[in-house]
Amino acid sequence: LASGLRNPNGLAWQPHSGMLWTVVNERDEIGSDLVPDYLTSVRDGAFYGWPYSYFGQHVDKRVEPQRPDLVAKAIKPDYALGTHVAPLGLAFSKEGAFIGQHGSWNRRPPSGYNVVFVPFADGKPSGSPTEVLSGFLSPKGEAYGRPVGVALDRRGGLLVADDVGNAVWRVAR
Repeated sequence: LASGLRNPNGLAWQPHSGMLWTVVNERDEIGSDLVPDYLTSVRDGAFYGWPYSYFGQHVDKRVEPQRPDLVAKAIKPDYALGTHVAPLGLAFSKEGAFIGQHGSWNRRPPSGYNVVFVPFADGKPSGSPTEVLSGFLSPKGEAYGRPVGVALDRRGGLLVADDVGNAVWRVAR
């Protein structure tokens, strides 16, 4: 049993390691550049900080009462995705993870509004994310679409649910 994850979404098993992973929407209202949303393995007995700390042991001073005992136990997540990208979907291929990023509601400039691929090696993230689907924002920053869930179909295509465009997109090589 893991705890201290705020708004985990997109639980998926990583094929190489067999470990459970999730993407997490972290807290808001600390500014445009805090707090990073993340991808992490879900470790049995681990505490990830919510609500007392973020991204390991960075104390959220807004929370009362403080719990230094729990902050001391908080582990750092495996992989930062960026601030306010709002990851809501996760699907693994043999090579890595596809992540649907719903996008920011409170960040300037906006972030997310895309699907990224994070490569894995030996069961862990092993490089920078690559954007595989974009174009969901107008030049004025209005959302044409917002990726939510992601899945791989039997032919290897990436399926992306879009809750603003009211569509399911299929992306293939």
